[in-house]
Amino acid sequence: MSFLDYELPEELIAQTPLEDRAASRLLVVDSKGRVQDAVFRELPQFLDPGDLLVWNDTRVTARRLFGHKESGGRVELLVLRRVEPSLWDCLVRPARRLHPGTRILLDSGASLIVERDLEAGRRLIRLDDARAAEEAVLAAGEVPLPPYIRVDLQDPERYQTVFASREGSAAAPTAGLHFTKEVLGELERRGVRFAQVTLDVSLDTFRPMAANDPWDHPMHGERCEVSEQTADAVRRATGRIVAVGTTSVRTLESMAVGPREVRPGVSDTRLFIRPGYKFLVVDGIVTNFHMPRTTMLLMISAFVGADPLRMAYEHAVAQRYRFLSFGDAMLALRA
Repeated sequence: MSFLDYELPEELIAQTPLEDRAASRLLVVDSKGRVQDAVFRELPQFLDPGDLLVWNDTRVTARRLFGHKESGGRVELLVLRRVEPSLWDCLVRPARRLHPGTRILLDSGASLIVERDLEAGRRLIRLDDARAAEEAVLAAGEVPLPPYIRVDLQDPERYQTVFASREGSAAAPTAGLHFTKEVLGELERRGVRFAQVTLDVSLDTFRPMAANDPWDHPMHGERCEVSEQTADAVRRATGRIVAVGTTSVRTLESMAVGPREVRPGVSDTRLFIRPGYKFLVVDGIVTNFHMPRTTMLLMISAFVGADPLRMAYEHAVAQRYRFLSFGDAMLALRA
């Protein structure tokens, strides 16, 4: 598993998105280690009539809020999800100083109260201000860009995919950021079919692994959903099933009930896809280049093989591909 700690040059971490989403580079790799350089708008030429492209239609609605404790210490909160009106599951900093009963005064003027200590730096937070509307409090926060992006985003919609419609994510399913209506139109003309799933992106997707042994890494659970229409589309697919992003892969494989068959419904998935996993549904993955020591990197390694993935990443670094959320894309296929 030494590849999990590959060296990522800091200058290759993309700080801003390209103005033209489809102008990103695309590295095509298969399980025999063959690589091909392309541009993302050329994706349709690598898919065939009858292939089914499945994307995550979630929309980033989380907000980053700032404030201080009554004692004066600064506090930062990332609202992961709404548990009920005015009750939120939040990732907080500094977690060790935010105990149940602590009152937080936001910079916007609203008052919050810590209700419960959750695992992994999370707290259950309640809006404790009858004068403040939940929507107004959240609207006063910032778009929660990943910490490795240090440049302000001029257009918040650039951190949303063209598929984004279902509210609930703390981060974008970034593989979808490369798609445009023009690329989708060309795919449709080529005979590629479309379906969507929903996974609310949270800690399991974006938090790096802290354990020395990847098998000891805990998964905290992310809500995912497959509709009747998507389950039927998977069942009827005559070509390959290509997932857009690791979140779509996790959803399809979490809901799998057999080869190329998924059940419709809603689940709280804790599926951790690691080398040795047998994929039941997915035949191809559109993905970004991932941080070292992440569950996403392990998933792609399980899919295409550790050696082919290592060679692909070495090629991407040598050819100065752009990495992470606003970076370039990879299409991983079985040979």
